[in-house]
Amino acid sequence: MKPMLNQWALAAWLCAGAALAQTAPAPADGKTLFAKNCAACHQADGRGIPGAFPALAGSPLAIGAPAEAAEVLLKGRGGMPDFSGSLDDADIAAVLSYVRASWGNRAAPVTDTEVGAQRLSLQLPPASRNRFGNKH
Repeated sequence: MKPMLNQWALAAWLCAGAALAQTAPAPADGKTLFAKNCAACHQADGRGIPGAFPALAGSPLAIGAPAEAAEVLLKGRGGMPDFSGSLDDADIAAVLSYVRASWGNRAAPVTDTEVGAQRLSLQLPPASRNRFGNKH
């Protein structure tokens, strides 16, 4: 009887783990989010389009203070749209971390906590959860 009990316990444990895995949100993928939301202007290689869209490769803004870079994504700048309503803090952190580690850029990753603090300081509401979405 004892081996049967252990089999049931193992089955219950495996089912519980599978259920948790199915409900956990997928982590944000900075490269995919960049491709969907940023690459049309800044280009897949981060070089931008001279005279129209700035390069992110070697950009002091991209590799500088995380709060300043987060503000650009949250509020937009010039002709760049804001992403405050369409990308949540984890998405923005993933995009910034991808940019800060790509095309020769070498800067520390950005956390969703840092983006959230900047969103709060700008008095912006939380984004609606729309993974890989964009209102623009």
